[in-house]
Amino acid sequence: MAQNFHDNSQVSSEMSTAISRTAKPSSEFYSIFSEEEILGIICALEIRREIPLKYSYKGRGAKIWDDFYQKYIIPRWYRISNVEIELLKSNFKYFNDNIKSGEKINIVDVGAGNSYPVKDFVQRLNKLNKINKYVALDISEELLNLSKNNFKKWFPNVEFISSTIDIENNCVPKTLFQNNPDLEMDNTAKIFLHLGVTIGNHQNRDKVFKNFRESMGKNDFLVFTNEIGSNSKWDGNVRGGCKYHVEEIYGWVKNKVGIESEGCELVRKYDLKTDSIVANIRFNHDYTINFSRMGIDKKIEISEGEEITIWRHHKYEMPKLLQELERSGLQLIQYSTDKYKSHIMVICKISSN
Repeated sequence: MAQNFHDNSQVSSEMSTAISRTAKPSSEFYSIFSEEEILGIICALEIRREIPLKYSYKGRGAKIWDDFYQKYIIPRWYRISNVEIELLKSNFKYFNDNIKSGEKINIVDVGAGNSYPVKDFVQRLNKLNKINKYVALDISEELLNLSKNNFKKWFPNVEFISSTIDIENNCVPKTLFQNNPDLEMDNTAKIFLHLGVTIGNHQNRDKVFKNFRESMGKNDFLVFTNEIGSNSKWDGNVRGGCKYHVEEIYGWVKNKVGIESEGCELVRKYDLKTDSIVANIRFNHDYTINFSRMGIDKKIEISEGEEITIWRHHKYEMPKLLQELERSGLQLIQYSTDKYKSHIMVICKISSN
């Protein structure tokens, strides 16, 4: 009997080992991300069980985003409106009235993507000779290249500047507004744009708002858009970015991190802790993610049934939004909603306090 027991134990141990998997990020993963970014991913996995969404826009992720935008967001004959474009149009008079006669303004597009949402807005200001320069900022060099190609085709005579930035961790560099060759500071007023639902995708919105605040001058505006409403009342139906973009990100993460398809599944749900809708990878087996290049030697152990977040979205209710702005030293000047009252455009300045 003792011998039989030993045999069963050995079989059980072998089965346990068989379903414990190891994921090794691909060589492309290490070529896309800097050492600092990889350490950031490792830290987020260890502490929050998350691969921050912002990293999914790098490498081929830029094309994934642009393809999604081209297919589902750009106005077509069967889809004539775009939320950001319409909200910028409805608020154009406010901006035009607040640009002093004879003066120009810098447009600072943070999270520029393909720059399509700002095209009509810039065109109208440019016709009035009110654009000084357009500054495209994004975490993804690939998206900045796309932005440059688009913008220079649309506005060949408008000065274009671009730079990579992670607004969650950095302020907008003041060096971008130095006039060459004498390096005098360009004190032209700025409109900082943060469009789409990008503010609702950030893990640390307070830090983003504070970084904007520290980047702004007293005559500058911060303009952002997002969905409004209660996150907890999500009906469970996936649509828009929560469906199509998430599916592409899910495949992208599995491929780059080296997770087998049969070893995990995609789960979308409301997360009470962050008051957000999230898309998570749920692991069907114990997994070890082994980071072992660029001088990094780190193993992340993930147990069967655990989940890691790869996408998040937070809708705003006005009291909460006002609290976040106030904490960050920003003052709401005005806001407007789209015709369905599903999205909001917020215009802020530095708080007078």
